[in-house]
Amino acid sequence: MPKTTPRADRHPGSRYGNRPTMKDVAARAGVGLKTVSRVVNGEPGVTPDTERRVQEAIDALGFRRNDSARVLRKGRTASIGLVLEDLADPFYGPLSRAVEEVARSHGALLINGSSAEDPERERELALALCARRVDGLVVIPAGDDHRYLEPEIRAGVATVFVDRPAGRIDADVVLSDNFGGARDGVAHLIAHGHRRIGFIGDMPRIHTAAERLRGYRAAMEDAGIPVEDRWMSLGVTSPERVRRAAQEMLSEPEPVTAVFAGNNRVTVTVVRVLAEQSRQVALVGFDDFELADLLRPGVTVVAQDSAALGRTAAERLFRQLDGGLIAPERIELPTRLITRGSGELPPAG
Repeated sequence: MPKTTPRADRHPGSRYGNRPTMKDVAARAGVGLKTVSRVVNGEPGVTPDTERRVQEAIDALGFRRNDSARVLRKGRTASIGLVLEDLADPFYGPLSRAVEEVARSHGALLINGSSAEDPERERELALALCARRVDGLVVIPAGDDHRYLEPEIRAGVATVFVDRPAGRIDADVVLSDNFGGARDGVAHLIAHGHRRIGFIGDMPRIHTAAERLRGYRAAMEDAGIPVEDRWMSLGVTSPERVRRAAQEMLSEPEPVTAVFAGNNRVTVTVVRVLAEQSRQVALVGFDDFELADLLRPGVTVVAQDSAALGRTAAERLFRQLDGGLIAPERIELPTRLITRGSGELPPAG
């Protein structure tokens, strides 16, 4: 077992103790409260010797400035909230990091949480962040009705939606070109000779899933290829559901010769299913994913820049906070087709 050493408790009888105050610092340094305040806030009027004594007292006591009073005076908390769909989804890692970097450059703290694709949980989380007086919100919506945020927005909480638009309110939104990216990916499969192309996507109520399905349909229509219902499957992205959908498409008397996967989680499961097949099936996935280039063949993807989504949304948020924006806008970022081999396979036999 690891060895632990008992630590002297500064405040016996309390697990956490009481935080030292400026009054404690003043008493230890032998100066007045105003002098401590000047040192803490970097204000002039303190001799070097006195500043040194105050700083030594701060270090010895572990004092940290309480910003609550400053928040009340300035009306800003220097913090923003980020509501994600799923913290475990690798797509959101670069997005979250980009929002954090922009926040940091503005001297603000980022607080984030996950809605788990639950509209009620999204609402609870967003309002909880507002109750903690964040200056702004970046929201990846799970629901389709965001009127609950109208009072917060009127009260001055800057709000930007990202990846999916807000529902039933007019608000800034930063999106990827989901329709155009999916259309390009499916057109790429068509250009390599495929006519029976399956589409496996997320739940149809989700904006990104609906737009990618629309792009799939548009590419097929542009090529004059009638789409059969059995080639399309939308629903939860659990491995079990996706595996079943892929196996059904591949076991038909006239099976699909290619699959367009609607997001990274779907693609990973489809890769596993195709690895079990005796014949080659072409694959293009929406969203890049780790190790996609190391598979054989490498997986062709429609890549969206999640970091650019986060950065653009956060920059838009701080422009709102600085009073530099008037009307809400819809910003759409381009996607990029990355060819690696799986999308260039010809139809089998």
